[in-house]
Amino acid sequence: MKVISLVPSITEALFDLGLTENEIIGRTKFCIHPKDKIKDVPVIGGTKNLNIEKIKALQPDLILANKEENIKEQVEALMEDFKVVVTNVETIEDNYYLLKTLGNIFQKEERAKAYNLKIYEVLNQTKISSKIKAAYLIWKNPYMTVGADTFIHRILTEIGIENSFKDKTRYPEVTIQDLADTDLIMLSSEPFPFKEKHIAELKEYYPDKKIIIVDGEAFSWYGTHIAKCGNYFKELVAEIDL
Repeated sequence: MKVISLVPSITEALFDLGLTENEIIGRTKFCIHPKDKIKDVPVIGGTKNLNIEKIKALQPDLILANKEENIKEQVEALMEDFKVVVTNVETIEDNYYLLKTLGNIFQKEERAKAYNLKIYEVLNQTKISSKIKAAYLIWKNPYMTVGADTFIHRILTEIGIENSFKDKTRYPEVTIQDLADTDLIMLSSEPFPFKEKHIAELKEYYPDKKIIIVDGEAFSWYGTHIAKCGNYFKELVAEIDL
C-alpha cells in the first residue's frame, strides 16, 4: 500500500511501525523524524499548504490527515480522488486507538501494541510528587497557551502538572499579567522556537518564577513519539518537582 502522510507525528509512527520508504511515498516538510529515513520521501508541501497536484501525481492508495493540523478544504479536495483517513487526537485514549488503527491498516498490530504499552509505561513512571500549576506557552506576539481540550494538556495532566488555563479551550491568547497565578512557566520549543532570551524577557516581570524551555515534541507529538520520551520526562520531573 502506498501512503502519503500529511502529519509529522504520524509519519514518524509509520516508520516506527515498520513501513518503508517504498510504502511512504509522500510527506510534509515538517515531517522530520526519523531523520535517516525521511530524506528520501518526496515533500508534498507544508501541513497547511499542501501541493495538491504533486499529491495527485504520486497516486497514493491512502492519505493520512489530521483534523487540527491540516486545512479542511484541502483535505476535502483530496477526498474527491483518494481514500483519506482523518485523525483527531486529543487524549491518551485517542492516541491508543490511533496506533491500533494504524497497526490494523498496515498489518503491524504487534508493533502498535508494543508502542501503546511503552507509552503507558512511560507516563505511569513519570509523576510529579508535589502540586505544580504551570502555564505552557506555545507562541509569542501574542503569547498563546493551551486549553483543556488539547493533547498537550493531557500530557501535562498525565505527569501531574496542573494546567493554569484548564478552564480555557484550544489555544487562547494570554498576556504576561495572566501568568501571575502560576508556579511554573513552560516555554515550548515549537511551534514558536522559544530560546533562553525569552526566559530573560519574562524574568523581568517574574524574577522569582521558575521559567524553563521544554521539548515541544515530547508534549505535542502523538503517535509513537511519547514512547521515546521516558528519560526526558524523568529529567524534567526531577528539574521541576518542588
